[in-house]
Amino acid sequence: MKVLVSDNLEDVGLEVLRKEPGIQVEVRAGLKADELKAIIGDYEALIIRSATKVTDDLLQSATKLKVVGRAGIGLDNVDIPAATKRGIIVMNTPTGNVITTAEHAIAMMMALSRNIPWATATMKAGLWEKKKLQGRELFNKVLGLIGFGKIGPIVADRARGLKMQVIVYDPFVSPETIEKAGFEPVSLEELYRRSDYITVHVPKLKDTAGLLNKAAFDKMKDGVMIINCARGGIVNEADLNAALRSGKVGGAALDVFEKEPPGVCPLFELDRVICTPHLGASTVEAQTNVAVQVSEQVLSYLKSGTIINAVNVPAVSGELLGKIGPLLTLGERMGCLLAQLCKGPAREINIEYAGEFPEPDLSSVTTAILKGFLTPMVQDTVNFVNAKMLAGERGIRVVEARARSDEYVNLVTVKAVSNGFVNSVAGTIFGRKDLRVVKINNFRLELAPHGKFIVIHNNDKPGAIGSIGTLLGNHRVNISQMRVGQQEDGDKTMIYFRTDNPIPDPVMQELRRLPLIIDVMAFEL
Repeated sequence: MKVLVSDNLEDVGLEVLRKEPGIQVEVRAGLKADELKAIIGDYEALIIRSATKVTDDLLQSATKLKVVGRAGIGLDNVDIPAATKRGIIVMNTPTGNVITTAEHAIAMMMALSRNIPWATATMKAGLWEKKKLQGRELFNKVLGLIGFGKIGPIVADRARGLKMQVIVYDPFVSPETIEKAGFEPVSLEELYRRSDYITVHVPKLKDTAGLLNKAAFDKMKDGVMIINCARGGIVNEADLNAALRSGKVGGAALDVFEKEPPGVCPLFELDRVICTPHLGASTVEAQTNVAVQVSEQVLSYLKSGTIINAVNVPAVSGELLGKIGPLLTLGERMGCLLAQLCKGPAREINIEYAGEFPEPDLSSVTTAILKGFLTPMVQDTVNFVNAKMLAGERGIRVVEARARSDEYVNLVTVKAVSNGFVNSVAGTIFGRKDLRVVKINNFRLELAPHGKFIVIHNNDKPGAIGSIGTLLGNHRVNISQMRVGQQEDGDKTMIYFRTDNPIPDPVMQELRRLPLIIDVMAFEL
């Protein structure tokens, strides 16, 4: 079998592949998209880092491809739905570089506090500007940590060793979990108000893009220090630039940028900004770890069918996958939908399997539900292997039950308890593989759980649907699909619809202001 390595990979990882009998390894880093497409049909496995773009167009030519292995965490460069559609396993190495990224955040914070880059530059210029380069101690300062997933707890632990006071905000982790780790859970508002330093450790999501913006900076202490070694775009660079120039922000240390490489950037003109070219995971140890891990994972799948750290397929046999594959997809998408309904960290997830199923053991479906539920929070960090563990780390109790179904051949109902509220989603499979969500909370409706769609909660009175259609029509937004769900024992309806083009944010705000509308929610599965 042939393995193509299309990005730079450490020699130690290549050796793992080369010493395996029956495996032919070719390293072709730096190929252009058309060059890669011309040869990809010859390979059973593809190993990449962040440079190679695994697109739907490329996969159309990958007629033999069985597995794509990413040496690292991020999978923004892989079209996972396209790979899944073709039965191609996509796997990453989510734990290989957490230590080094956490250490880089601490290093950036210390360099910023003690003016190390500027001191080095002045010394090399023949100057001795000791008085101008006075720094600040970390001892007893308050470190505000946004995100408590894999990397955040390590940063918190290292900061505790420096005798800093650590406060933590993570809406998806229970306060009890944070307290058990020895840190103080706080609201985002309180974190802004109290922190001397703020460091970011969340994925870039719809809710975290531009999280640190002008409004956020205005709530912070004067002279606060900002550190971002997570993802570019979480910090609004234009607003940060203004806050630095006004003196509101005392300094910033950035390893990631909205555009990479950033090219000409106004932030680079400021003395109080230090920056590195996305070096968070760039250590000898981390690169060795991910190179070895991805090579071993790809080999395990090619030689024995063993699936490790896959993001699109659970670790089950091919025979079982054939039986319950649609159920796994349904479960994952229901979990993702439910997570977007919840407000705040979930304390409990209840899963009820009602009716007849092709297999008595549905533990892999439970795993798929948990993976879907956690994906909007942690993105590429979660997979079918670690989903249950990550749920446990976040203090989520998982309860499974069986029941009869008088209405459907089989029905999966998932409920999440969050901040005292219960949200639920129920779904089934029509025929062999037609996925449907048939109930959201106490609203009965039928929707296909995929892609992007809008759900409107409204009062069931004449003119409600007409007002929605008129408003969208006035903005030249065409509704391509619509379903209306009636509230059980109530006077509300839930409207599900898709549009030909994305609805602009100003139009979404107009929808929310319509007289009979209660709420408008945008979902992405």
